[in-house]
Amino acid sequence: MSQEKVDYNKEQKHNRKKNVKKRKVQHIVGIVAGCVLTVALLVWVGFSVYSKYETAQAANVTKLTVDNSAMTEYMANLDKE
Repeated sequence: MSQEKVDYNKEQKHNRKKNVKKRKVQHIVGIVAGCVLTVALLVWVGFSVYSKYETAQAANVTKLTVDNSAMTEYMANLDKE
């Protein structure tokens, strides 16, 4: 082996713990970032669906009017008798 390879291998062996720790930290940061992005996406989709649902519900409101004059007349006739 050339002297460059020997020096490189010694340096890698010397820094092995530091490199392993760095890779673990990067892995954990990647997982946490992925989870945060996933939760943010789910919240955004949920809010969008809820907003559209509420808008649709507000548009479908119908007023119901009841004509109770017949009932009033009937009750009035019962009171007279």
